[in-house]
Parts: sequence; structure tokens; C-alpha cells
Amino acid sequence: MLGARSLLGSLLALLLLGGGAIGLPASAVTAASTAGTTEQVSSKPKPDPRWVFYTKDKRRYTSPWFGGARRIMIPFGCTRAPYYSPDPRCKKDRGFHHGLDLAMPCGTRLWSDRYAWVVSGESLGPAYGETPLLLRNHKVGFDLVIGHVRKVYVDVGDRVRPGDLIARASDDGAPDGCHLHFERRAKNGGLDTAVRPREMLDLTAKRKQQQ
Repeated sequence: MLGARSLLGSLLALLLLGGGAIGLPASAVTAASTAGTTEQVSSKPKPDPRWVFYTKDKRRYTSPWFGGARRIMIPFGCTRAPYYSPDPRCKKDRGFHHGLDLAMPCGTRLWSDRYAWVVSGESLGPAYGETPLLLRNHKVGFDLVIGHVRKVYVDVGDRVRPGDLIARASDDGAPDGCHLHFERRAKNGGLDTAVRPREMLDLTAKRKQQQ
């Protein structure tokens, strides 16, 4: 028995080759020829139901670090997101987020946009997932923590350059769905040295297309 796609293909071939001969209008032939592509056009990645956005910023951003245009889930600094312990720097018993999270589907490609060396991330702990990336730039003096990744394409000791594919986003170690955690620290620094990473991400707000 022919599958649905095989049957549709056979019908399409008959319509295209003999539609005019059997008196079918051109609109019917055109409709049939586009039917097979409907599934492909409509099969866009759906939002992760676990995503929660703890910011009023609804813009989507592009960056040399990741593919597509993505929304910020949790910005750097004090946040009402429930994943962090109360921090004395914050009001209303809110926690402090030391990086910046951007929502993106699992498997989104991640590239380096800086020259850096890949160093061991074993000291980062499980909150960043099982295989977080720790990139270190000795000349400028910074560390970059890239959390919640899978399919890491680089190894400890590698030197990465702008444009190098380094990993893919995932939900590894993340209760709030697939996303990128991007964190900037001082070279060899701990969590308390984290600073606002947005400038290094080089985020550009995507303009809305005019209707």
C-alpha cells in the first residue's frame, strides 16, 4: 500500500502531466502542486512551554554568538526568577542572575565571536549542565561561561576564533527549557567577578517587517 506522501506524489504527477488533458482548471493543478509543501512551511519550531520571560523586553535579538533572532528570558542582575537565593544587592528578597539567558530551541547553533582558549569547566558546577563551555582570553583578561549546551565541538586546549562553531544550545541542567546562558567573568575569576555580558554578546534588535 502506498503511503500518504507517495499517493500525493502520484496524484500530483498525474495532475501536472495530464491536468489540462482531462479538463481540470489551472487553479486546481496549482493547488495540488503546493499541497506537498504546506507541511514544510508550517513546521516551524514551536516555543518551549517551559520558557518564562522575566523581563518586559519583548524584542528579538540577533548576535554573532547564536543562530536566529531570540528573546531575553532572564537579564543580568536582580531578578524575580525563582531559581536564585535572595541576594543582599536586591530588593524584595530577589535573587541575582550572574549571566544573561536567551530562549532558543534545542539544537540552535552557537559560534564564538572572540579569540579564546577552551579551558576546563569542571569547577563551574551542575547548574550550568554537564558540559558547559569555559572560554578564556589571556590578552584581554576575561572568562566566558556558556551554559546548557550539548554537542560541544571543541575540546579543552583548543583555540577558538570568531566564526567557529563551538556547540549547540540545550536544556541540560536547565529547568526552564532550552536556552543559552552567557556569563562574563574576570580571568580565572569566580561567580562574584561576573559583570554585565550584554555588550560582548553584541545584541542587535531585529526590526519588525512592515506589512
